[in-house]
Amino acid sequence: MASVEETLGLWAASLREIKKRIRPLFTQERVARNAGLFLEGLLGDEQRKTGWMRAEAAGDPGPWRQQAILGRRDWDADALRDIVRDYIIEHLADDDAVLVIDETGFLKQGKASCGVARQYTGSAGKITNCQIGVFTSYVSCHGHAFIDRALYLPKEWTDDPDRLEAAYVPADVGFATKPKLATRMIARAIAAFVPFRWVAGDTVYGVGDIEQQLRRAGKGYVLGVAANHVFHSWGKKQAVGGSAAKIAQTLPKSAWRRLSAGEGTKGSRLHDWCYLELADLEAEECNSAHQGLWTRGLLIRRHIADGDLAFFTTWCPAGTSIETLVAVEGHRWAIEDSFETAKNEFGLDHNESRSWHGWHRHVSLVMLAFAMMAAIRHRANPPPPKKTKRQTTTKTNASPRRH
Repeated sequence: MASVEETLGLWAASLREIKKRIRPLFTQERVARNAGLFLEGLLGDEQRKTGWMRAEAAGDPGPWRQQAILGRRDWDADALRDIVRDYIIEHLADDDAVLVIDETGFLKQGKASCGVARQYTGSAGKITNCQIGVFTSYVSCHGHAFIDRALYLPKEWTDDPDRLEAAYVPADVGFATKPKLATRMIARAIAAFVPFRWVAGDTVYGVGDIEQQLRRAGKGYVLGVAANHVFHSWGKKQAVGGSAAKIAQTLPKSAWRRLSAGEGTKGSRLHDWCYLELADLEAEECNSAHQGLWTRGLLIRRHIADGDLAFFTTWCPAGTSIETLVAVEGHRWAIEDSFETAKNEFGLDHNESRSWHGWHRHVSLVMLAFAMMAAIRHRANPPPPKKTKRQTTTKTNASPRRH
């Protein structure tokens, strides 16, 4: 583990590095300098990351230069998103990584902020006035951080050209469901050769195009589905058919195993789990470029205390263990932790811009700040070196040692 002095040095060096990486995004040096100050404000210890707070930290007389970074300067937020993604892969890449798809709400007053509407958000646990952002988090054994994002526009927005124009929404942006936004983010990750083996998501993303997309790409998944989602088996000794909830009711006690989905703030996150293999399929039936046998399945989680059930559709190489699938599902906690950290420490929900570009620029800068800290955390706390066996020489007539 790095010392305090080493960590501070790493922090300063990392900040210089990412400022250098984003410099080509800006045509003027002073704008690039202001973007750097904006980033420093997000990384600062002020509780609120508002324009006035960031301006005060930067020594500015007012928030105007900070606000100009989001709204009045011409630079590409998607290019910054790609810089963040590449930075994360450089520091946290692992072939067994999981892409986690989820959404979060941004509570708002009024009707002018791009995408704001009365809609359900898990952040508040109710229908309220808010924006919804869909995010992709890269989760590996080295850490986790956001690599993509998209602002969801409800139909009441996309059906109102005047409203879109007022918020500077690009002309080619139309209505897209949250799963559709997720498929675009997965496609961008695949096109950028992001190394990952799995995708995990909740019930919003569990059925439809995402499944087909991942099968064609040769990626496994553990995706939440509703209790009334219907499953059928074929080619298996144990016949399974009906809704997920009905299938769960027919399972014997012996079908359940108590397993941990990973470590949480209160220790191991233990639940009872059941995994049912439903059918086997040759990978080349989805994509001729892939080979091998893959299994479609149903994973069920049961809460130990109250028996509450959750259901997941799965796709994995044949022979994959239930422990592996449970671990993949358990990676979803990382994005929930990321949302909480990004909001509490980096001002993810402190965006004061109302425009389409302002939202994406603010969120992308927060993603960069989060990525920098994730990389520092990994570099400052490297895993312990693997133990190597010591070689010993023994006489031929010596008795074998007991271990």
